[in-house]
Amino acid sequence: MEHGLHENRIRLFLKFAYDQKLVEFVKTFHGCKWSQSKKVWHIPYNMETPDKLKLLFAERGATLNYINEFMELPKLSSPKRKANEALPGASAVHVEKLKVMMNWMRSRRYSESTIGTYTDAMRTFLRFFADKPISELNNDDVVIFNNEYVLKNRLSSSFQNQVVNAIKLFFRVVENKVIDIEKVHRPKKEYVLPNVLSKEEIKLILNAHRNIKHKAMLSLIYSCGLRRSELLNLKLSDIDSKRGLIIIRKAKGKKDRVAPLSDKILKLLRDYFVACKPKEWLFEGQSGKGQYDERSLANVLKQALEKCKITKPVSLHWLRHSYATHLLENGTDLRYIQEILGHSRSRTTEIYTHVTDNSIRKVISPFDTL
Repeated sequence: MEHGLHENRIRLFLKFAYDQKLVEFVKTFHGCKWSQSKKVWHIPYNMETPDKLKLLFAERGATLNYINEFMELPKLSSPKRKANEALPGASAVHVEKLKVMMNWMRSRRYSESTIGTYTDAMRTFLRFFADKPISELNNDDVVIFNNEYVLKNRLSSSFQNQVVNAIKLFFRVVENKVIDIEKVHRPKKEYVLPNVLSKEEIKLILNAHRNIKHKAMLSLIYSCGLRRSELLNLKLSDIDSKRGLIIIRKAKGKKDRVAPLSDKILKLLRDYFVACKPKEWLFEGQSGKGQYDERSLANVLKQALEKCKITKPVSLHWLRHSYATHLLENGTDLRYIQEILGHSRSRTTEIYTHVTDNSIRKVISPFDTL
């Protein structure tokens, strides 16, 4: 096993002499793929994955060696790449401290996405102050980091906020020391309107694919206002066709919720079930085992956009935004939209009132009266 870069993503490569039983075992790992160019199986990387894999292989009497365990991770092509390259590597002390934070977050059932975000942000902060003991870091250092690293490298305000949150948690949990975040300058919150497509554009996208599986995935995201992870985590048992509901389990904030299923989407799902015969997950991978890959789902949307010649930088989340906006334009009460989308605060849902065009189009420009 070794980590490396494949299609600009850090992956773990699994190298072994051909063995059919071992191949079938490896294919059960979430996100596992075969690289035709590298002739190797590879899976998504995070800091805990190597140890988990070693245990899984040990249970089958096999030894898994991590070839480049102590090497720096490959550099990704991203806006933060240049800034990161100028920083020294993380020390052994930093790595151990970060593991403590990660273990604490996992014990509190934080999502893997949040754990990864906080760990990466905190690692960057510690690398910036590589020559200074952790015990001596204080509020002034956070201000210095914001000015000399975040602002100097023109990094986003969301990244700056992530670092502040990570620092707060790290020092409270790992160092038993309180950093007074109130004295640290958080970035002014950006007010960004959600991206919304017209109903005509949505129709073009949903009808672009002939493949019923691809069509069903995109249609279900739009028709129920789902997040990408919510779609991929759906099981067959989550579809309640008799009540016309879909049950979304452990969504953002680890909350369950339900969303209405229209007759049209139910018919499409029945046709999809007959054609593809999924066994456990509603949308399974190409091998018929495990969940559908999130990158493959993004490619499904990309191909649909190319087919209907839409050049906007549409993401899967645009479908969710469009669903909420179209509900509002159809006269659906904001409180129902909040429940369907799973927003904990009504203020989050109210942002869609700023992009609905029903009232705005009625405004007559004074230019027309000249």
